[in-house]
Amino acid sequence: MAKQRTVHTCTECGYSSPKWLGRCPECGAWGTLEESAAAVTSTAGGTKARAGISTGAPKGLAPASPAQPITKINASAAGRVTSGISELDRVLGGGVVLGSVVLLSGEPGVGKSTLLLEVASRWAATGDRTALYVTAEESAAQVRGRAERTGGLNENLYLASESNLDVVFGHVDQVKPSLLIVDSVQTMQAAGVEGVAGGVAQSRAVTAALTALAKTTNLPILLVGHVTKDGNVAGPRVLEHLVDVVLAFEGDRQTSLRMLRGMKNRFGATDEVGCFEQTSDGIREVPDPSGLFLSHRGQTPDGSAVTVAMDGVRPILAEVQALTVDPVNKSPRRVVTGLDYNRVPMVLAVLQARCGERTNDQDAYVATVGGVRITETGTDLAVALATWSSLHTTPLPPKTVVIGEVGLAGEVRRVPNLERRLTEAARLGYENAIVPTGLTKKIPGMLVTQVGTVREAIGAVDKQNA
Repeated sequence: MAKQRTVHTCTECGYSSPKWLGRCPECGAWGTLEESAAAVTSTAGGTKARAGISTGAPKGLAPASPAQPITKINASAAGRVTSGISELDRVLGGGVVLGSVVLLSGEPGVGKSTLLLEVASRWAATGDRTALYVTAEESAAQVRGRAERTGGLNENLYLASESNLDVVFGHVDQVKPSLLIVDSVQTMQAAGVEGVAGGVAQSRAVTAALTALAKTTNLPILLVGHVTKDGNVAGPRVLEHLVDVVLAFEGDRQTSLRMLRGMKNRFGATDEVGCFEQTSDGIREVPDPSGLFLSHRGQTPDGSAVTVAMDGVRPILAEVQALTVDPVNKSPRRVVTGLDYNRVPMVLAVLQARCGERTNDQDAYVATVGGVRITETGTDLAVALATWSSLHTTPLPPKTVVIGEVGLAGEVRRVPNLERRLTEAARLGYENAIVPTGLTKKIPGMLVTQVGTVREAIGAVDKQNA
């Protein structure tokens, strides 16, 4: 007779234990071990074999459709369709793939629902396409009010306020939309599944059912996902495994800028970034975000340097400003906004040790314009020259960009995608550039000065100003 024993399996990582544990030792999640039965069969000789292992050849079921060579499979069934928002299409890799499931995550109030309502409106306004927007967090009247404010009213956009997943499937059968939006996956409930909405079991069952719907009907589905305080998608990790695309909608409450990043994409790269701006009329695209991060002055003031940062594969021009003043207290302050706090003091130390610039007895305030956050090392040279400009009250030459990483020996190191950065700067009207040595390609319309050290970069600025 078969002997039963119980095992406890983690719903996050799959770790199994013979006894229940409050915390999974593999992934560190709390309360994720669930009890299940593992059958163990006893043979006539007294030996035991695990379930799923037999001595004879396994027998399978006849498939509904035979396997085909990969060369004979029609790829047009998984074609791309434009969403009507170019910045979203950019991140998705060219458009929405039919039958795909996209999970959009973000902090509360960042604009996830507003963005997807705009997507639904643009989708319904194109051709004879129909979009179904299902929400369990708001009433249909509240969603209509937001659509009126953002100008998203359309006869082909259907709204449904429902949390029961079976009823949502009924709406899909009646409306027969070409796009389904669910806001949010943590508020949906699947019948016959234990647990509350948003729990591990419910979130997994809802996502699995919606994924099955997308694959069987070729219906693209966009899901809204809540995030934890750490910025990860709330619920079990399996949610991100089930869906095809995971997008992160980021933004600071103090600024209107919103960035859409790809965290996972089965149909394209994850290094594209979409830029949006939150306004009173909703979410609007920003196809050229560099203008948000420049001061638009005719004459460059002292203590200011323009650099080109890479956000994924997208070059963005940003302005770095530095201000040095006599210290109020005995210990000089270092205030950094929008940049890596650990690298700015390092650059200031290099300025003093390698270039003879007195920075240790000055309060230094370094910030970016427009609220942009830059964490890459390619802005080091811009920080150095902006600080030098502030110390000497000497502005940098007009229409000049500064790119390069600064080492502790005072050398200027190369950065990736240098040609792409300079091409973007030239497109926006910049005529001069100070970059690390090693550039072999000429940039049309731009005079490029290559330097090997920070001291050489300062000398190049003095020469151009003279």
